[in-house]
Amino acid sequence: MHRGSSVSVRRPRRACALIGGAGILLLALTGCSPDPPSAATPSLIADPPQATPAPTDADAALESFTAVTARVWASDARDRGRAYVDALEQAGFVRDDMQVTADRSTVGNQAESLQFSVAWSRTQCLVGQVGPSTGEPVTALMPRLADGACLIGRTRPIDW
Repeated sequence: MHRGSSVSVRRPRRACALIGGAGILLLALTGCSPDPPSAATPSLIADPPQATPAPTDADAALESFTAVTARVWASDARDRGRAYVDALEQAGFVRDDMQVTADRSTVGNQAESLQFSVAWSRTQCLVGQVGPSTGEPVTALMPRLADGACLIGRTRPIDW
């Protein structure tokens, strides 16, 4: 756990189990659809400057990813995938390298778990999971999947 942070950073063994379990849940929820378009998500970083460059090493990137996750989780936008994507982009991560799962199920219920990721290198991903079924946010540095993606199952388009 990072000092002064309530966000857990679990190393690969525990994170694999959690994210793997979330992947199974995600596969079960492949019928979920993206939530309808809404007004732009307000900035979650006070007076953000132009996007800053993302950190250059994996540990620094995970620390930044975790800090962004904690800020969004502490906000009113904690249950919106778009808020995590926008805040990560403001922190310097590349939007085209991101994936996010749907906020709502096909019947309109809030997702029990929301996952989001950034493809960090040719072999690694920064992965976050938040939601009622998770408790506190979880972030981890994980290997990329064989197909190059970071998340298993259907993800929503990042087209805003």
